[in-house]
Amino acid sequence: MTREEKNELKQKEIFKEQNKEMAKTIIKKGIKLTILVIVLATLFYTYTTYISTAKIEVREYRITNKKIPENFNGLKIIQISDLHYRSTMFLEEMKTIKKMVNERKPDIIVFTGDLILKTKKLSPNEQEKITKQLKEMTASLGKYAILGDEDTENSNTILHQSDFIVLKNEYDLIVKDNSNAILLTGISTNDKNIENAYHYFQEEQHNSNIYTITLLHEPDTVDSIVSTHPTDLFLAGHSHNGNIRLPFIHYSPWKMKGAEKYDQDHYTVNQSELYISSGLGTKKGIRLFCRPSINFFRLSQQ
Repeated sequence: MTREEKNELKQKEIFKEQNKEMAKTIIKKGIKLTILVIVLATLFYTYTTYISTAKIEVREYRITNKKIPENFNGLKIIQISDLHYRSTMFLEEMKTIKKMVNERKPDIIVFTGDLILKTKKLSPNEQEKITKQLKEMTASLGKYAILGDEDTENSNTILHQSDFIVLKNEYDLIVKDNSNAILLTGISTNDKNIENAYHYFQEEQHNSNIYTITLLHEPDTVDSIVSTHPTDLFLAGHSHNGNIRLPFIHYSPWKMKGAEKYDQDHYTVNQSELYISSGLGTKKGIRLFCRPSINFFRLSQQ
């Protein structure tokens, strides 16, 4: 073998070794990257499914309006919404929610829809337990509810047995100290008969300047109300505030039908205030930068 042939063979062996080393390096990096992706995905799943869905916060709001009667100054309203029981909400979470609600001694408790995850069926024992927790939530002036798109007759039964007044395109006058009243209306999700909900304003003895609160599940319904029906405060649910909220800009890439226009926590629409609960359970099983919440309102004239 000539010197040139030996050199050529040696050169091929060197290239072969270099290729082997390069392949080993690529494989090692690929394995490290795969492990990193798995770890990050596991952490993301754990946080969004088990941690972010469990830390319930209380969002406090002060509502001022000159139409609020003087005897209602300091009125406390607790809003709970979108429990989706058996999603990330179970009996222990219900006990926590009950404690958080009762500690604040609300005058009124409102529930704005979606009590039980639609795909789940409660056993009689579970139904009895959830009814007990809801029944033990106390409010001096009453407990009110509307039904959401996930609710069935079973939800309706549980709410009635828990002493909630379920408003189905209906209203109630709330009186305090035998003095002036405020109006509470409730819009049904599956039958949005808005005229019936605001029938009070068609009555001969109505007060056209009465302070009006409306419960509705899907916040986008607001647009079909504000131009024709006087409403001071809307309390809604359904959107979960997007489940995932990008930090700083408070934008959610995840829109739900019925909450495509209004999905964040607060809007002013034609001089009406709209507050949307982030809910307590989850419909898709995850949350990110959007903790489950109880909304706590204090009303006053100024």
